[in-house]
Amino acid sequence: MFGGGFLSMDSNVADRNGNWLSAVVPLMKLLCLTVIGLILAHPKTQIVPRATFKLLSKLVFALFLPCLIFVHLGESVTLDSVMLWWFVPVNVLISTAIGCALGYIVALVCRPPPQFFRFTVIMTGFGNTGNLPIAIIGSVCHSSDHPFGPDCHRTGIAYVSFAQWVAVILVYTFVYHMMEPPMQYYEIVAEGNEIEEEPINSNISRPLLHEAEWPGMVDKGTEHSKTPFIARVFMSISGSSQSTFPDLDLTEEGAGGAGPSSPKSIRCLAEPRVVRRIRVVAEETPIQHIMQPPTIASLLALIVGMIPLFRGFVFGTDAPLSFFTDSLEILAGAVVPSVMLILGGMLAEGPNDSSLGIRTTIGITVARLLVLPFVGIGIVALAGKLNLLIAGDQMYTFVLLLQYTTPTAILLGAIASLRGYSVKEASALLFWQHICAVISLSVYIVIYFKLLSYI
Repeated sequence: MFGGGFLSMDSNVADRNGNWLSAVVPLMKLLCLTVIGLILAHPKTQIVPRATFKLLSKLVFALFLPCLIFVHLGESVTLDSVMLWWFVPVNVLISTAIGCALGYIVALVCRPPPQFFRFTVIMTGFGNTGNLPIAIIGSVCHSSDHPFGPDCHRTGIAYVSFAQWVAVILVYTFVYHMMEPPMQYYEIVAEGNEIEEEPINSNISRPLLHEAEWPGMVDKGTEHSKTPFIARVFMSISGSSQSTFPDLDLTEEGAGGAGPSSPKSIRCLAEPRVVRRIRVVAEETPIQHIMQPPTIASLLALIVGMIPLFRGFVFGTDAPLSFFTDSLEILAGAVVPSVMLILGGMLAEGPNDSSLGIRTTIGITVARLLVLPFVGIGIVALAGKLNLLIAGDQMYTFVLLLQYTTPTAILLGAIASLRGYSVKEASALLFWQHICAVISLSVYIVIYFKLLSYI
């Protein structure tokens, strides 16, 4: 009798150790790849120059990642599955909204310098929903003792890829305008030449942070990219501000000859002026840049996967183009090691000096890496109670939880450089977040593996 009890206890202990190892070992693999990248790119060794890492980043962005998305999303998606997967992109919006709410609380509590208030909100709210989740899923599925079944890698990549278009639209709309330099800060920089930073013109001399996830974004700026454009449009600029910012042409055609009019006619003219200002802002929003190689690959995968004729021609062992998809799959295998090597190269550059303050940096990191994942567990559990999840699909639940767990997107460093504001602060914050994420991701993935059978 006692022998049976001891055997049961030993079995429980072994199960606990197995669950812990199956969650932590994949992250240790990714950490090893990151450390290799750090050693290769470290300024003291310079085994691989920065330019090579930037070339690798471009290959990931333009070739490896699109191949991965097309192969796995196209093979998994059908018209019926799209109707089942709808909560994945919606969850990106929910996680971003909750993250921004937490960022607002951090800004109120930690009181960063006034020019970094919006910066604090967006750096807390917008996480990495692309490359890092793909790397985590790739490493988890590479282990033999994962709980996700034989189609672990294919379905996991498909779920992450299916949500990327939402993240890209958020980047070029909401995030782009949230990272706009505040008007007061811009006036100080514009009036004091000694404060103004010289632009970095050479692509080689740019930090790897600006090219790590979305190469070429910094080069796509417009004449208004580094100015508080929305403030210029919607706020009345008086005094010295008018000399700082050229007036925008917001007058209505045909309004020049109108003299003093009745209050009724003034009210009639008010709405077109507002509409015109909204249109001016919309025209300056670089939404046209969303059609990048990963986004195009997602779109093609959805079209091919949802149309049975195309699907049978491209995917499957007997498909006429199976040799082509096999070639793409070989290229796709380079994504995970390349992404982690690039991350290591980025971390090798070290943190920049930051004016954000230690208290705010800690506040953002704690909110993003510790508080938000805890809230995410509640959101996903509630979605399960409301029957919004796919019954029995643990990978679907795991991807939803990961969207709350990753550190701030590296892409925000490129956005900061594009807007010409908070570049050093973004670099320092991303550095410390990714260092701390090694611990937070390990802890929460262990928790997620324990909870998957309950949610």
